[in-house]
Amino acid sequence: MKQRVPRMNDQESAAWLGLTATLQLLPAALDRQLQRDSGLTHFEFVVLSRLQLSPEPTMRMTALAEATVATLPRLSHVCGRLEKRGLIERSPCPEDRRATNVRLTSEGRRELIHSVPGHIATVRRLVIDALTPEQLDALAEIMGTINTRLASEPTDP
Repeated sequence: MKQRVPRMNDQESAAWLGLTATLQLLPAALDRQLQRDSGLTHFEFVVLSRLQLSPEPTMRMTALAEATVATLPRLSHVCGRLEKRGLIERSPCPEDRRATNVRLTSEGRRELIHSVPGHIATVRRLVIDALTPEQLDALAEIMGTINTRLASEPTDP
C-alpha cells in the first residue's frame, strides 16, 4: 500500500527548491574554479584535504571513504587519478592485507596548498560574503540540523 505524503506548502516548496538548486549549482562552480586554477575537481580537493588534516601520515581507504562520504569504488577511481599525478601514494596495509593505505605525497601537499587560496576566495565570493553574520549563524545551525539527520539515516537500501 502506498503511503500518502502531504504536499509541500509554498514555504516548504521554496526552501526545498532553493536547496536543490544550490546543491546543483555550488559543486559545479567549485569544480570550475579548482579545475581552472589547479586541475583538481572539488572531490579531489576534499580527498587531499582529508589526507592533509589526518592526524596520521596514512589513512585506510575505508576511513578516507567515510571521511569524504564516498563509496569505495568512487574513491578508488579518484585515488587512481591522484596517484597517476603523483599527489598520493597507495600501499597495502601492513596490519590487514585486505586493506589499502593512502598517503599524501609532498607534491600532493604542495598542490593542495597552492589550490587553497583560490578555493577560499571562491567560497567567500559565492557564499560567505553574500550573507550577513546572522545569516551565517543560521546557515551553520540549519546545516548542522540537516547533517545530523542525514548521518542518522540507515545506509541499507
